[in-house]
Amino acid sequence: MFSEQGERTLIDLCREMVRTPSLSGNEEAIAVLVKSAMERLGFDEVAVDRFGNVVGRIVLGKGGKKILLEGHMDHVDVSAPSRWTHDPYGGELIEGKIYGRGTTDMKGNLAAMIVAASLVKSDLADTLDGEILVGGAVHEECFEGVASEEIAKRYNPDYVVIGEPSGLTLKRGQRGRAEVVVETFGKNAHSSNPSVGINAIKKMMKALLEIEESFMPVKHPVLGEGILEVTDIISSPYPGASVVPDRCTATFDRRLLEGETKDGVLQQVRNLLEPLVSDDPQMKFSVSLALGKEKCYTGETISAERFAPGWIFPEDDPFVKTSIEGLRSVGQEPVVSHYYFCTNGSYYAGKAGIPTIGFGGSLETLAHVDDEYIEVEHLVKACEGYFGIIRSSLGARF
Repeated sequence: MFSEQGERTLIDLCREMVRTPSLSGNEEAIAVLVKSAMERLGFDEVAVDRFGNVVGRIVLGKGGKKILLEGHMDHVDVSAPSRWTHDPYGGELIEGKIYGRGTTDMKGNLAAMIVAASLVKSDLADTLDGEILVGGAVHEECFEGVASEEIAKRYNPDYVVIGEPSGLTLKRGQRGRAEVVVETFGKNAHSSNPSVGINAIKKMMKALLEIEESFMPVKHPVLGEGILEVTDIISSPYPGASVVPDRCTATFDRRLLEGETKDGVLQQVRNLLEPLVSDDPQMKFSVSLALGKEKCYTGETISAERFAPGWIFPEDDPFVKTSIEGLRSVGQEPVVSHYYFCTNGSYYAGKAGIPTIGFGGSLETLAHVDDEYIEVEHLVKACEGYFGIIRSSLGARF
């Protein structure tokens, strides 16, 4: 399956992608590169949608079931280049490691998906019926799963493989994520005469204390706790300039478990704060979800509430089992676990209910770090793993 030339193609593509910066909203150059690579490697069709997602399509035999391998093209910024000992956009290959921003998260695995799909076409085109889709998604680092909805509704995949780093383990689920916004309201006054006003910050202090003391995390036997953690706070007007603030806003990171809904998550926080109103008639608050709104490189605006559901499939789920069989067929013996962070699987599995697994080379702990890298060995094994999963899924009957 994997020749020396195939391995060189994979390494070169990964390095070329790393040398192409692609911050969220600025993925055009990497999109052009991904599209060109797909066309060069024999994909039957490559399309770019209104948000700038790139999807390559390969039809095998008579067609049939569709498997989508999806990775995002954007990456987080390099906050402190001076802390890097390697060029963040150099794609340097040193002692079996490729260094650079996005190597682990997740240009390496996207490159592996593209090459794996092309290898299935060249090696197995006469033995399988089905379709392979490889998607390069935009704006994942801003809000997970939003751009993926565009891909899913256009191509209707039967199975999805998310290529986030997994240490070559098979992920059958993840916690989701919501940004919960709590606002408290007051009345403006000059800060030299605060008694005629109502200080929204002081009301927020009560709200924060109540949430900290009373919130009981929901728990899942596999995914863990659905935590609620405050991440920022700001008053209005800001800066205060001798004004008692009439509004204070706090944002919470709420990690979501399987089956949790928007209404349920918001009501849980409201229930914590409503008793404060009985004790303090001046206490006024609201609870809502943050709204994300970003510009795509195509000029389109992408927006959504920041709510990405959690999801998990049982170990005996047919697609999980078939994916394990596919990995074993290429000599791998994957451990089955779950992601601790949020992924685009929040749409495919969490909202659309499409059978979904995660699999990728490199370690989760190497995402977003200084001197990010992916080991060539992991890159190659990820590609082999995708080959096996595609072959097993399109050859299976379930």
